[in-house]
Amino acid sequence: MGSWEPLLERVVRERYPRLVTHAMLVAGSSADAQDLVQEALISTFSGRARFGSVEQAEAYVRRAIVSRAVDEWRRRASESRTTRRVAGLAVAPVVVEERGPGADMLRALATLSPRERACVVLRQLDDLSVADTAAQLGLSEGAVKRYTADGIARLNAVLGSTAGTVERISVRQVDTVEVRDGQ
Repeated sequence: MGSWEPLLERVVRERYPRLVTHAMLVAGSSADAQDLVQEALISTFSGRARFGSVEQAEAYVRRAIVSRAVDEWRRRASESRTTRRVAGLAVAPVVVEERGPGADMLRALATLSPRERACVVLRQLDDLSVADTAAQLGLSEGAVKRYTADGIARLNAVLGSTAGTVERISVRQVDTVEVRDGQ
């Protein structure tokens, strides 16, 4: 048994349900969630990455889930555009109706773009900071703030709620100096 196998077994045994829930929220589909987790686990543990704890491994797998979900959305969008161009026909999307507790939230999350959904899930549900979310998604902090605000506004419209984001921005007064051309 390799040195990483006991850690993989612990991650799967102790964290698998949380990882699947995370994947479902990010991807917007319970059908894709388990596949995303499996792919993320494979990529995480087949590489050379070494982890000192289950928590470190779980955090890495969560980042891999988000990356794979965004990549999958891009791939599907590209395939859809290509299919429409080649066939000249609009492709009807397949809709899987989610049922049970939280189904309305899953449907609402599905209305968001992949980046909005990833930012909302990471910021609001995983409670990551703007900086950590930006680093995880490879975006600027401003983009994370914009995607999060837009996503929450869209969720409010779909769900009929009034939740808001509270971003604290330090403001300081700066003396202004008038500059004229040629001076």
